[in-house]
Amino acid sequence: MVTAIILINVQRQKVNQIAEQLADMEQITEVFSVSGQYDLIAIARVPRNDDLAEVVTRHLLTIDGLEKTNTLLAFKAYSRHDLEAMFSV
Repeated sequence: MVTAIILINVQRQKVNQIAEQLADMEQITEVFSVSGQYDLIAIARVPRNDDLAEVVTRHLLTIDGLEKTNTLLAFKAYSRHDLEAMFSV
């Protein structure tokens, strides 16, 4: 599984709308509105690097009001939380 953190700048009046569009994407597992240099942070989890390229270079380009992204590729998780267990029913 490939995990990427996507830092996103958007038009101010479209923050909520774009966050909802991102959250509706199958490849995006979390979206956070944040303070600081970026407006939104999206977490993408995909099976392969090619799938991540598809998300970043194709799907994100279709979102009106998205101005800039910076994609960080995660190498290793150091979390004490088991996300799979947290979200399983």
